[in-house]
Amino acid sequence: QVRLVESGGGLVQAGGSLRLSCTASGGIFSINIMGWYLQAPGKQRELVATITSGGVTNYADSVNGRFTISRDNAKNTIYLQMNSLKSEDTATYLCNSVQSGSRWSWGQGTQVTVAS
Repeated sequence: QVRLVESGGGLVQAGGSLRLSCTASGGIFSINIMGWYLQAPGKQRELVATITSGGVTNYADSVNGRFTISRDNAKNTIYLQMNSLKSEDTATYLCNSVQSGSRWSWGQGTQVTVAS
């Protein structure tokens, strides 16, 4: 069973930056893809960015060019560097992993609030 723990959220002014981290434990060798999703109040969960075990990245159009996903395999950790933050980026950001057998795991989430 993969366990995901996020950190790094907080309050930031529009135009500012934050870096989120997500560390995986338990069953990590079965992970194929890791990524970040966001969920705003009253809205559906949305993809932000993903990274494969081989380092291939994918981004939502809304964050492309502003956010960067990366991974440190030695630390079993992925990061989301968020620059040029906008008020519409305000949401709970959840870490996700997809393991072999198409099993999904989720972290508890970290809140990002961008003040305009």
